[in-house]
Amino acid sequence: MLLYAIIFLSGAAILALELLASRVMTPYFGVSLYIWTGILSITLISLALGYWAGGKLAQRTGAGVAKLTQLFALMPALAALGIAAACLAYPFTYAPLASFHLVLGAFVAALVLLFVPLVTASAMNPLLVAICLEGERRGAAGDAGAGKVFFVSTIGSVVGVFATAFLLIPFVSNFSALLIVALVLALLTVLAAAARPQIAGRGTVATVGVIAAVAAGALLAGADAYTGRQGPYTYGGVKWQVEGSYGSLFGTVKVLRSEAAPDGRFLRLYFQDGLTQNMVDSQNRSSSFYTYALEALARTYQPKMHGALVLGLGAGMVPMRLAALGVPVEVVDIDPAAPRVAERYFGFSKRNIVVHQADARTFVQRCDGSFDVAVVDLFNGDGTPDYLVTRQFFGDLKRCLARGGVAVFNTFADLEHPEHYAHFLATLKSELPHLVLYRPSSGGATHVNSFVVAAAAPLPAPASITFDYLPTQHDRPLWEMLSGPMSVTAAHLKGGHIITDARNPAAHDLAQMQLTYRKTVVQAMPAPMLLN
Repeated sequence: MLLYAIIFLSGAAILALELLASRVMTPYFGVSLYIWTGILSITLISLALGYWAGGKLAQRTGAGVAKLTQLFALMPALAALGIAAACLAYPFTYAPLASFHLVLGAFVAALVLLFVPLVTASAMNPLLVAICLEGERRGAAGDAGAGKVFFVSTIGSVVGVFATAFLLIPFVSNFSALLIVALVLALLTVLAAAARPQIAGRGTVATVGVIAAVAAGALLAGADAYTGRQGPYTYGGVKWQVEGSYGSLFGTVKVLRSEAAPDGRFLRLYFQDGLTQNMVDSQNRSSSFYTYALEALARTYQPKMHGALVLGLGAGMVPMRLAALGVPVEVVDIDPAAPRVAERYFGFSKRNIVVHQADARTFVQRCDGSFDVAVVDLFNGDGTPDYLVTRQFFGDLKRCLARGGVAVFNTFADLEHPEHYAHFLATLKSELPHLVLYRPSSGGATHVNSFVVAAAAPLPAPASITFDYLPTQHDRPLWEMLSGPMSVTAAHLKGGHIITDARNPAAHDLAQMQLTYRKTVVQAMPAPMLLN
């Protein structure tokens, strides 16, 4: 029974490591198709090699339960040592790997983090089958117990996913979560040595287990000191300190606070997986251009709006500005951490605002057509998830809008590869055919904010608006942008394909655009700032 308990927990560790690897790697390598290809391929290769190696070890040891049990018991400790070594390495190697090459770097990064622990943990399955075959259960099953072994291990993997998602990720850093998994694995080896007196080399097994447990425990205790993840960081010529950190399956949110000026003023960053969602001053006023651009465009095209839908909460600046005008606002965000962060650190108030924790795609499917404006500001990792840029999504969004309503999008465009952005415009135009594009002066940048206003009916003439507060640095750029709307022409749509739920001919181009953005993030950010 003890050995099955160990195989259950090692199975849990395997899937926990895979899930944590995705969270660890995202700030450095993003969430594109290529990155997941690296994680999944390294995982499967490691498991395959582990199963093969475990089978070979079982064959070479001969018919000796004591020796087989020794090898079986050593594997969790070896996996724990592999995790500890990876934790020592990745905070200092992932940023250079990402700067070198995002795709190749992601494969190497997955190899560093997953290879040793997954090979050793998966080798336990064939070893336990061999123990069953050689021990007192011999002949009890036609498959030598292999079915039961892999059943227990797989059920453990399922439990590992849930435990990681609901017990580790929301409450501890990914670095610490990895070490907790390592500590559990090391203690399995110690437990096996203590509970199985007939095990070969019992003292050696116990010693290796203790060494692994001490290594994992020491790193866990000194996690923040080792990684420097609490800061301070120097970014943009400003020193930043981590003020709060919130984990969820949708990304790790960090709140960074700048060093106070002599007059006591400071800035806060809403930072999620390498993406700066917003910058807010000490009076809870946005310092980010895009929030004023979205508000201005909504008000310009719907000066008498009676209801607004905001998809994507962030720090909550846009919905609060609209609500302050007396407009009833409904906000949709899938991340349960977002409202907590916005309220605690960014002065977000729900006055005149209803917040829905839901997936934007699901929410728009049940819209009732009551919104004059829909503000779409949906980002995860490097860009908008693919299923939120399909024709079906835009069709559902259109049904959310009242007669004459408009949708305002915050997007990024790669000016060096306009055909990548053309897919978004072509798909949007298929459902909301009347488009106008706004871009602030790029200042020579090639990956730039682009704002799109879209509607089912011809757009009205832009109305004149005023702002009761606008940061000095955004004053001129905003009015210049508003004065220069660009019609979406055939040149903007050249090479663009309509993306549907059933077919995404633009997957490669979208992934390339996301890689371009991630490259700029990694090169601009201090490495410890990217560490979750």
